[in-house]
Amino acid sequence: MVTKKLLILNQVQIKQKIDRMAYQILEDNLDQTEIIMAGIIDRGHRLAQRLKTVIESISDVKVKLIRLDFDPTDSVLQYQSDIPISEAANNVVILVTDVLNSGRALAYGLGVFLNLPILKIRTVVLIDRSHRNFPVSSDYTGLELATVLKEHVDVVLTEDGEGDAVYLS
Repeated sequence: MVTKKLLILNQVQIKQKIDRMAYQILEDNLDQTEIIMAGIIDRGHRLAQRLKTVIESISDVKVKLIRLDFDPTDSVLQYQSDIPISEAANNVVILVTDVLNSGRALAYGLGVFLNLPILKIRTVVLIDRSHRNFPVSSDYTGLELATVLKEHVDVVLTEDGEGDAVYLS
C-alpha cells in the first residue's frame, strides 16, 4: 500500500514560522539578556538551533542551547543533556519540540526542570495537532493543524535547511 504524502509546509513557510516564533519569544522576554533553549532530540533540537540563530541575529539576547534526550514512553523520567541542566537555574527556559501530539514529550521535558529555580518556562512547537492526553500546551506555535489520530505528521529539518518540509500522511 502506497502512503500519499501531502505537503503542509515548505522550506520558505517553515522559515517564516521560525522567524515569527523568534520574534514572539523576544517580545515575551524583553528584559532578559540570556535565555535557555532546550531542544528535545532530534528535530526539537534542530528547531531550537534555528530559533537561536534568528534570535541572536535580530537582538542582543544570548541563547544557550541544551540538547535533551529521553524516552517519553518510559514510566520513569530519565534524561541526558549535553550540558548540565543546572545551567538553566534562574533563567527563562524555552522548551522546543517539533510536533505536539499527545503532549507526553513536552510533559517529560517540563519535568526535567521542575526542581530548578527558573524564572519561567515556555514551550515552542512547529506543529500543534491538538490530540493531547497530558495537560500541556504550546506558548509559541508555528501551525495548528486539525488531524485525525490515524494521520501522521512528518517534520523534515535538514542540517542546511534546504530540504525542510512538513508532510501529512
